[in-house]
Amino acid sequence: MARGRLVAGNWKMHGSRASIAALLDALVKESPPSCAVCVPFPYLAQVAERLRGSAIAWGAQNVSEHAQGAYTGEVSAAMLKDFGCRYALAGHSERRQLYGETDAQVAAKFAAARSAGITPILCVGETLQEREAGSTEEVVGRQLGAVKFEGGVLAYEPVWAIGTGRNATPEQVQAVHAFLRKRVGPDTPILYGGSVKPQNAPAIFAMPDVDGGLIGGASLVAKDFVDIMKAAAK
Repeated sequence: MARGRLVAGNWKMHGSRASIAALLDALVKESPPSCAVCVPFPYLAQVAERLRGSAIAWGAQNVSEHAQGAYTGEVSAAMLKDFGCRYALAGHSERRQLYGETDAQVAAKFAAARSAGITPILCVGETLQEREAGSTEEVVGRQLGAVKFEGGVLAYEPVWAIGTGRNATPEQVQAVHAFLRKRVGPDTPILYGGSVKPQNAPAIFAMPDVDGGLIGGASLVAKDFVDIMKAAAK
């Protein structure tokens, strides 16, 4: 995938048919460039229908590493592609921490998405304990190195800066992005995900190796999400 700006919203386990309809209407009205939303599985059809013909892409928050079979509750990459899914998150910190996803499993999910023609967004990031131990590069390097990374998007999301009230400085963000850039080359988009808001987005997106954001809570508020996308477009 060629390097370019991208702001992707991760709605996590939030939303209802009514709230999603209102949010999508607001986003389509603004017609933001280089925008995507990663939505809960039950709302894929609703989102696909509403965004058809718009400039906004959509993706899933997870994907099975299995192509098909007796895997109750799982959703395959082929199923997602059948709906027109463009992106799929792989290795989000919550999947790693809460559901025990290993580097090997994340790598398999990344490969499954790629083989189906879906662009995977690989998430890497360290905990507060790992950062304080000076292990940031070791951790994100290991997570990235486990994946046969090709044709995807990379997202750095420090676990210690997600929903904790703590924020990484633009300089801290750039330092990790520069490290990752050496690993994936100049053409890979690298997003930042760590409590990005309209207030801090301009400074973060001004960093030379930051190509956009993976946005959590702010992506559920239309005005905030649009303001963040405008900051990325500058």
